[in-house]
Amino acid sequence: MKLQQLRYVVEIVRQGNHLSAAAEAVHTSQPGVSRQVQLLEAELGFEIFVRTRNRIIGLTEPGKYVLEIARRVVNDVSALKSLKEEVGKGNSGTLTIATTHTLARYILPSPIESFVKKYPEVQFVLKQGDPEQICEMVDAGDADLAIGTETERLFTHLVKLPWIDIVRSVVAKKGHPILKATPLTLQRIAEYPIITYDPRYSGRRKVLSAFKDAGIDPKIVMSAVDADVSKTYVAMGLGIAILSTASFDPVRDGALGARDASKLFGASKAYITLRANAYLRPF
Repeated sequence: MKLQQLRYVVEIVRQGNHLSAAAEAVHTSQPGVSRQVQLLEAELGFEIFVRTRNRIIGLTEPGKYVLEIARRVVNDVSALKSLKEEVGKGNSGTLTIATTHTLARYILPSPIESFVKKYPEVQFVLKQGDPEQICEMVDAGDADLAIGTETERLFTHLVKLPWIDIVRSVVAKKGHPILKATPLTLQRIAEYPIITYDPRYSGRRKVLSAFKDAGIDPKIVMSAVDADVSKTYVAMGLGIAILSTASFDPVRDGALGARDASKLFGASKAYITLRANAYLRPF
C-alpha cells in the first residue's frame, strides 16, 4: 500500500469521479492512476469504486471507509510536511485564505491589517470564490482556511467555526421612494425590481425565504456575484438591492442611500473553515 495510491483515491472523488481530471490534478497519466487504484483494490481484497463500462460512477460501501481513511492519511502527511517546513521559521511563512468578495472587500481588511502589524513576516495570499468553492480549496489543500457564509453542500470532513453574523440593508439610488418608506416592510420592498446575490450565496436564499414566508413573489430583475456589481446597477436605476450592510459606505457610495433591513431578512453566519486534522502554524 502506497501513499500515492491513497492520494489518487482522494483526488478521483474530489474530481467528481473523472479519472482524466484526477490524473491532471496529480500530474500523471490516466492509465497510471487507474493502474495504481486497481493495485490498491487487489491488495485490500475489495473494490473501492463502482464501475460501469470502465467508468467510475461512485464508491462502494467499503470504499467510503477507504476514502475517509485516505483523507486522514493524506492530510496528516501534508501536516507533517508543513511542520517540517515551518520548524525554525517562527512567525514567518505564507497564510492562504479563501474567501468571498464581500468578506475580502468589506470585512477582512481591518483584521488582516491588525494581523500584518503583529506578524510582518507572514505573507498573505487571498483566493476568491463562492462559499462552496472556497471550502473546496481548503479540502484540496489549496488554502489554509476559508472564511465565508453557509453552504448548501455539506463538507463533513471540514470543521466550521462560527464567526460573525452578516446582516442586510436595502440599497437604492438617492431619491428613491424606498429610502423614505415608513415603515419599511417586505411589501413595500417588493413593489420595486430587486437586485440580489447569485443563487450560490446564502444572501439570496435568506432574502427569497423571507419573501416566501410572507407569501410575496418579488421581481428579481438581476442576480450579481458581488456587492460592487450590484451597486453599479442600482446607481443606474435598474432596481434596488438587498446587500450586506457592511458593503455600503455612505462616503464611498455617495450616489446611493441605504436602509437597515436586519429585522426583515435573516442574517447569514460567516464561518472560518479548516481541515479537521490540519497542522496550524503558531501565528
